[in-house]
Amino acid sequence: MGLAAQKIEIYKDKYNYADYLSWDDNQRWEIIDGEVYDMSPAPIESHQAISGELSVQIGNFLSENQKKCKLYAAPFDVRFPEGVKDNEKIIDVVQPDIVVICDRSKIDRRGCIGAPDFIIEILSPYTAHKDHTIKRDLYEKNGVKEYWIIDPSNKIVLVYLLDETKAYSKPTIHSQQGKLKITVLPELEIDLDAVFKAPVFDF
Repeated sequence: MGLAAQKIEIYKDKYNYADYLSWDDNQRWEIIDGEVYDMSPAPIESHQAISGELSVQIGNFLSENQKKCKLYAAPFDVRFPEGVKDNEKIIDVVQPDIVVICDRSKIDRRGCIGAPDFIIEILSPYTAHKDHTIKRDLYEKNGVKEYWIIDPSNKIVLVYLLDETKAYSKPTIHSQQGKLKITVLPELEIDLDAVFKAPVFDF
């Protein structure tokens, strides 16, 4: 096996969702374009605190406003079929830190199949490169409308939005203070001061 969050040595050309379902439930994995990534070790405390605060703010908004959208936090599987009709042959399966899904037909007993409307990834030393590059490209290709990358160490948020060409425009960068709107939930502003109150440990 390779290092955490790095591509694991390949024993076959492409892994798929059927392989994924056969692996140890105590270990978190992702498959991107048939390549396997180990998500160990578990997120550090600041990562969990930030995820928890975001989940509370978004979840409370959705509950109070009776929105059709649903919030899920990791571990929660998102499958991108890209035209594959056989569910078990899907070669892109990820576990974003936070997802918002507004099309309930995409939700099944195993998670989400198809693009969520909104995804948040919280950087860690083990996932930063993947979140900035491999996952960014995956989410863009599959039409995730809004993608946030949260950097706990530098206390910034990068926001990617799909433009009219269905590509991500240059990200906007937001500091730790003030409010930040979620474009796909236009009535909601995230309180970044509360989000970044969590203790931060340098990468």
